[in-house]
Amino acid sequence: MSTKVIYPGTFDPITNGHIDIIERASRIYDKVIVSVAENDPKKPMFSVQERVDMVSKAVSNMDRVTVESFKGLLIDYVRSKKVRVVVRGLRMISDFEYEFQMALMNRKIAPDIETIFMMPKANYSYLSSKLIKEAAQLGADISVFVPSFVEKEIKRKMSNIGK
Repeated sequence: MSTKVIYPGTFDPITNGHIDIIERASRIYDKVIVSVAENDPKKPMFSVQERVDMVSKAVSNMDRVTVESFKGLLIDYVRSKKVRVVVRGLRMISDFEYEFQMALMNRKIAPDIETIFMMPKANYSYLSSKLIKEAAQLGADISVFVPSFVEKEIKRKMSNIGK
């Protein structure tokens, strides 16, 4: 039986931690659909298309991985793709409470869909897109946290802010 999973997120921008989870999920599952959320209340720095493009480039060497965007309720999207497993990343204990609540709510809405939690490698466990953007705004070297093309996109985007 073929197993497909969805790894949803904002990916604003994609980090080495996200990529680690995608790589590892693609070794476990037959197909990983990385799903970029369109309607995110976080007010992303990058447009949906920019995020899809960056994620696509980051996973271009992974045969079992596809990238697309979605809007609306995650569970509705998951069902539309005929998928029964959602992969979520957990970095620190602070992620757990939010992710646990979300998984329980999703289970109540859709008991047939499972949520699987994956932790990134320890050296990525503190990474978040928000922290990377904040560090970049303050002039930090973020090259160890994101692929080089993502770093360039962040710098390009920041140089256009206020213009």
